[in-house]
Amino acid sequence: MATPRYDETSIRVLKGLEPVRQRPGMYTRTDHPLHILQEVIDNAADEALAGFVQQIKVTLHTDGSVTVEDDGRGIPVGLHPEEHAPVVELVFTRLHAGGKFDKKDGGAYAFSGGLHGVGVSVTNALSTRLEVRVWRDGKTHELVFAHGDVLEPLQELDPVGRKKTGTRVRVWPDPKYFDSATIPMAELVHVLRSKAVLLNGIKVTLTLEKTAETREWQYEDGVRGYLEEALGDAEKIIPVFEGRQYAGDDDDSFAPGEGAHWVVVWTADGPVVRESYVNLISTTAGGTHEAGLRDGLFNAVKSFAELHSLVPKGVKLLPEDVFARASFVLSAKVLDPQFQGQIKERLNSRDAVRLVSGFSRNALDLWLHAHVEYGKKLAESAIRQAQARAKSAQKVEKRKSSGVAVLPGKLTDCESSDISRTEVFLVEGDSAGGSAKMGRDKGFQAVLPLRGKVLNSWEVDRDRLFANNEIHDIAVAIGVDPHGIDDKADLSGLRYGRVCILSDADVDGSHIQVLLLTLFFRHFPRLVEAGHVYVARPPLFRLDVPAAGKRPARKVYCLDQGELDAAQDKLRKEGVREASWSISRFKGLGEMSAEQLWDTTMNPDTRRLTPVAYGDLGLAATTQMFDMLMGKGESAQRRTWLEQKGNLAEVDV
Repeated sequence: MATPRYDETSIRVLKGLEPVRQRPGMYTRTDHPLHILQEVIDNAADEALAGFVQQIKVTLHTDGSVTVEDDGRGIPVGLHPEEHAPVVELVFTRLHAGGKFDKKDGGAYAFSGGLHGVGVSVTNALSTRLEVRVWRDGKTHELVFAHGDVLEPLQELDPVGRKKTGTRVRVWPDPKYFDSATIPMAELVHVLRSKAVLLNGIKVTLTLEKTAETREWQYEDGVRGYLEEALGDAEKIIPVFEGRQYAGDDDDSFAPGEGAHWVVVWTADGPVVRESYVNLISTTAGGTHEAGLRDGLFNAVKSFAELHSLVPKGVKLLPEDVFARASFVLSAKVLDPQFQGQIKERLNSRDAVRLVSGFSRNALDLWLHAHVEYGKKLAESAIRQAQARAKSAQKVEKRKSSGVAVLPGKLTDCESSDISRTEVFLVEGDSAGGSAKMGRDKGFQAVLPLRGKVLNSWEVDRDRLFANNEIHDIAVAIGVDPHGIDDKADLSGLRYGRVCILSDADVDGSHIQVLLLTLFFRHFPRLVEAGHVYVARPPLFRLDVPAAGKRPARKVYCLDQGELDAAQDKLRKEGVREASWSISRFKGLGEMSAEQLWDTTMNPDTRRLTPVAYGDLGLAATTQMFDMLMGKGESAQRRTWLEQKGNLAEVDV
């Protein structure tokens, strides 16, 4: 068989919108087209957030297309000074073009949900046709795209009155990029209703052309009315706690306008409703702003309870005790939000914890001391939760105490035995293990240092596994015996709800990750299926940024080169003097101090922890892939695979 060619011509550089069409899953959800429509809806909402929209209209047409129209300023239609092409065309055809990168005074959007600059260009790339009509300066302009390319260049139509402004975008999603072409109506309704909730007084309408049905949302009471409506007749422990606070011009820590609006209700029964947003973007997976709210409320209640000597001896209040019966809607405004993934379902901005925590704690502190009786009721409710949790943990500990194997000597265990909270970090090397032990929260985090690289266990029989000390220690520490994919594994002895692989952010660290993932997939598959295995992602770089103006000196951590480049671009846009910052590259976890390791990799509020799952390949295909990658007699297959897949490597050009 001829050896596949691998030379300079093998490297392919994707241009324009081609990367989106090649790998749509990197840019959007591919189960249905709702997210690419949300990009258009979010643009209209950003115009409303900036104060220029009174109404947003969405229409579902009978031919499967969707129209989004707003009465904002209208996308600029003039030529871009550098690109010499109409701005509206650039917005829909360039992956990194938009009005949301300029965050300085006078920028088009001080706060917006769009950050990546790939929003509506992705919508265009994954649509068979897209039409844009803009009303601006008394003129009407129209532009038509097909499969991401300009079909009909920008043209001027009949003039309109100068009061008529706005943008109308009609999208025909291309069904070949999605598992289903059907737009989930319940999710679309939730998106539109949430925009109306968060934008007090803005009217949002949805029209179904097929049934001539029109639904309309407009909330003068905003977030408070929405949450009370969602909770229905549930019994409240205390009255609704609502607050909002935003940084002023003289704030030393945050940009003017950054802050949050929250409504919190503690109920004795019924469902718990929790929704959060950042710059009107729904963060369904939560994130650092929710962590900040939890932290702020917990510290306020704990401080109040201790001041009034309400906590019984031997009871330790935890954040989940205060938060257990809390329903909330949180709307945060963050100048440069960092989201996890393009679909923006989780906020990762570290500063958001401190932002929301500080504002919400101060507000609740004042409220509790002004309403002491309500404060005591809330504290007593949290104390009851803490006592019930402690009682449950004692039962679990008693059941496990008989017949437990002797734990490894190098395991530094945690205090709690509640597997809904506990986690163990399998750490590369004794040096990093020492930092992890000092930096962890000993209440629920355990650390097991591993010496060197773990054995490649893909072709090791189960009966021979325990001959390897590292694998023996891992099995005993987590409390689960090795088992096969077809076995009915007993997970009742599981000692930690999360088993976290923590290795260096370099190539050697990736190798150790692969060896541990091989071990879990081959010999502990039920742990993977049940969602107990995770990979912690420590940063590779640290940016030390000096103080500038009112903003104090700060440290910015970056996972990889891509994040480092993006962070430096952001600093330049903020006006930080070029090269005034310094860049440090971590050679390994052992170089990090305990405080740095906690802040970047172990703190549940600010870390990046990736759950391990089988993915879309399916069990058989995954097993076949592992056979090829980890099998000792498969070197020829591996070589062929690397030669064939070499052109998929991302190359900086």
